[in-house]
Amino acid sequence: MKKTPLFLLALSAVALASCSEDEPVSTRQASNEAISFRSAMGTRATETTNANLDKIYVTAFAGLDSLGKSSDFKTTPYFENAEFDKGSDSFFTAALGKKYDWLAPKQILKFYSYSPSQDELGADILPNEDEAGVKLTGFTVADQIADQVDFVTATAHGNRHDNETSGVELTFDHRLAQIEIRAKSESDTYTYKVAGARIGRAQYMGDFDFNTNTWTLDLWHDTNPGYDTSCDTTVLTATPVSLMGSAGNAMLLPQTLTEWNAEGDPDNSARGAYLSVLVRITRTDNGYQIFPFTDKGDKREFAWASIPISGTWEQGKKYIYTLDFTKGAGHTDPDDPHGGGEKIIGDPIKFTVQVNDWTDANSDKTYDMNSTIKQD
Repeated sequence: MKKTPLFLLALSAVALASCSEDEPVSTRQASNEAISFRSAMGTRATETTNANLDKIYVTAFAGLDSLGKSSDFKTTPYFENAEFDKGSDSFFTAALGKKYDWLAPKQILKFYSYSPSQDELGADILPNEDEAGVKLTGFTVADQIADQVDFVTATAHGNRHDNETSGVELTFDHRLAQIEIRAKSESDTYTYKVAGARIGRAQYMGDFDFNTNTWTLDLWHDTNPGYDTSCDTTVLTATPVSLMGSAGNAMLLPQTLTEWNAEGDPDNSARGAYLSVLVRITRTDNGYQIFPFTDKGDKREFAWASIPISGTWEQGKKYIYTLDFTKGAGHTDPDDPHGGGEKIIGDPIKFTVQVNDWTDANSDKTYDMNSTIKQD
């Protein structure tokens, strides 16, 4: 199937860099046997860094005097979803006057930590029933991008002998995929004014296993119709501009995408994935409006121009989609009230030309300059 939409200029999937500029991990002399943690971010995303991580939540399981398998740990937690707050010394200690003490000097404790809280995640984090471990259940990505959270987790072992003074180091990794949409145009023919972006038909519900660091998506539910965001209206140029606005980048579930068949399934009954840009298109030379389609009675100032997407989003990675309008403008959005899947800008106008031979008109006549010439 031939496609002439929005030409995907660049899709970058990069593991985000370590937080080398963040505050250094400090050391201290412990005054008691209370368990404490020091944190580091394994990767960087929009919302959670070493600098702004001030609360973590920890579940601990008691094991043997030496590091063993998961089966060597008790399945009943030593403590569960306990809040630890960051102090001025950069160590995290139990909140609300609570204290969790180390056990025997070399008895191993296994820690599962996460941020933000269960309330902010809108899901439950509970111990596994058959092994020492925890699982996030019933997680749903927030409908509004501005409300989406950066879910981070860490797992570590420690004992009193090795960690009473230094604290247990927790290295957090991001468990969602971060999505940003940018746009550009180098067209001399059309002017593109943009006002927002949409991520259409992504999976949005799932469970996360802290032992395997894997997601299980809830495929029984429909995909999300679209995560929309708005930005200041901008005329596209050759320099890509982000369309995410004040909401920031989207934080979505890792998943493999099935693309929307824009021409074969214009209304997207198969619920394929796509990106849309809220755009107004005019001719540069005379300002004639191309889109939204005024000839269909569309009085909107802006409408959605869409492109199918496929591929895989991996956890802890940021994906930047730069949509290039230079050679096309995609299709109407599958949820457009005037109909989805229609190519917005057709192929360039072209003509076939044939010049006929001259035909004698038998008009070799003499005309009086004072009369009017009449053509038979």
